[in-house]
Amino acid sequence: MTRVLVHDRFRPFLEGVLPQGVEVLWYESGDEFAEQAHEAEVIWPDFSLKGVTGQALETAHAMRWCSVMSSGVDWLPVALLRERGVVLTNGAGLHAHSVAEFTVLGMLSHAKQWGAILAAQTRREWLSEPPGKGELLDAQVLVIGAGEIGQRIRTLLEAFDAQVTMARRTAGEGELGGDQWRAELGRFDWVILIVPSTAQTHHMMGAAEFAAMKPGAVLVNVARGDVVDQDALVAAIDSGHLGGAYLDVTDPEPLPADHPLWACPNVTISMHTSGLAQNSLYRRAAARFLDNLHHYLAGEPLVHEVDFSRGY
Repeated sequence: MTRVLVHDRFRPFLEGVLPQGVEVLWYESGDEFAEQAHEAEVIWPDFSLKGVTGQALETAHAMRWCSVMSSGVDWLPVALLRERGVVLTNGAGLHAHSVAEFTVLGMLSHAKQWGAILAAQTRREWLSEPPGKGELLDAQVLVIGAGEIGQRIRTLLEAFDAQVTMARRTAGEGELGGDQWRAELGRFDWVILIVPSTAQTHHMMGAAEFAAMKPGAVLVNVARGDVVDQDALVAAIDSGHLGGAYLDVTDPEPLPADHPLWACPNVTISMHTSGLAQNSLYRRAAARFLDNLHHYLAGEPLVHEVDFSRGY
């Protein structure tokens, strides 16, 4: 009997369709997760309970496969999983459409100053001129991180006739490889970050990078909060050098109520909601887990296995 530990929110999608020989241990709270972790061979931790996940997994000596719905795995005890030979799979691609839609939403909201339009509506004031006249048409956009989400962002932006350049560790045709993007920052109107949180990406955007960006350019971070030096970002916006930022993620999360980012001009914060803002997410995540479970029971390679040496 293979015991799997799964959050109860996935019960409607998994109950009745699980393979023979599988016993599900359902959990809702962190206490329920921690109490049952030591019994399970397959564990699906929930990001909402990340505060208890690490300690609970230390007791999970029977665990052979850990599956998560998030693309990033920085909230997990990755070193522990690697040491114990546990296979780790992530949710790469599950969030691509929603995160890409939020990215374009944030960019358009900034370009057209949508917040000012909504404020005028609240005041019942008829504007005689649009508050923002920026365009995605012909905008020069750098997307750092060319995975499934980055590629989806590119597809949507090119539909708006933006000029998109991709940057990744190993460049393809027409892309920037390694750190080549640093020397090119000055030519882009928008810089979009969609990279994993690793030791190499920590504060990859700091004072030097912001100074190198085009005056008036806008930063978009839909990656992880710690890839940006937030103090340097606030300084770059307050100085007038940068035009603003759209941030789905911050460091820390939740962002403290007295943090200067909240009041920073031309900054929009969507509170790490972009990946979850989709009705189909749990259904599709359950379908991927079920497919991988069949592979696991058959002794076959799993889909979207994390490379521990890269951290994603």
